[in-house]
Amino acid sequence: MPQIITLTINPALDISTSVRKMLPFTKMRCAEAQRDPGGGGINVARVLTRLGIDAIAIYPAGGATGQTLAVLVERESVRSIVIPTANDTREDITVFDETTREQFRLVFPGASLSGFEWQQCLDAVARFSSQVGFVIASGSLPPGVPDDFYGKVVRASNGAAKIVVDTTGTALKAALEAGVYLIKPNLHEFQDLAGISTDDEPSLLEAGRSLFDRYRIEIIALSLGSQGALLLTRDKALRANGLPIEPVSVSGAGDSFLGAMVSSLAGNDNLEAALRYGVAGGSAALLSPGTGLCLREDIDRLASSVNVTAVAGYHA
Repeated sequence: MPQIITLTINPALDISTSVRKMLPFTKMRCAEAQRDPGGGGINVARVLTRLGIDAIAIYPAGGATGQTLAVLVERESVRSIVIPTANDTREDITVFDETTREQFRLVFPGASLSGFEWQQCLDAVARFSSQVGFVIASGSLPPGVPDDFYGKVVRASNGAAKIVVDTTGTALKAALEAGVYLIKPNLHEFQDLAGISTDDEPSLLEAGRSLFDRYRIEIIALSLGSQGALLLTRDKALRANGLPIEPVSVSGAGDSFLGAMVSSLAGNDNLEAALRYGVAGGSAALLSPGTGLCLREDIDRLASSVNVTAVAGYHA
């Protein structure tokens, strides 16, 4: 049986390319397109598989793009449970401007799911949750899926696994009200959840304390981009530095952070080691084009450069 299952309710076929310079109202010649399987949970499962963790990716897929998505997932040796859908899986497009070295990400609406289709995804989680250590539910919700879907994921697992949720807004709050093991917001998502606009460390720590009081969470892993990350529990706060890397692509960096960190936790590493490995994973993803995600050799090389320190005097 797998150690971890991931759920991606809004998957995508990610298409990435580059142009010499982005110009309006101009036909721009693109480099050859790169196609990657996309969607939060699928990306996390790709990372886990590269790191030697046995994972199964659960996701809905339909149409020609859904077939291509499934083939690409299989090529990466990721085991899958694919829920067939009536509507075509979406495509997302990323364009890299070679002149400015800026990345433009075009994210389309997800394919609408019927109640039967999204319920099948929940049923798949319920079948496996008693046999795995972690359930990772990640990504946005497509049309047709209720706002409290991630709360339903928590209830479907029936307390048998550690639930990790990586989403935003109302969908995230529904999961937190049901109770989760770990969330991984970025700074903007964390500020939105906590209702703050500041980003200094004391304010972030205080906001974390309020979230522990308000919701059922064990761990908050706050990714801060080039500034590293904060990891909070009720009795511990850890700070990790960022690494000076010029990104080839930022797509999938958060998923790489989460996949690397959970792989460490699944191996019974302590929180300090898990945070270090997570930051190394997110940093390693910056070296890959498109949604290429992190590579194990890059994570192992970068991890030694990530310094993790305890924040003195913190207690939620």
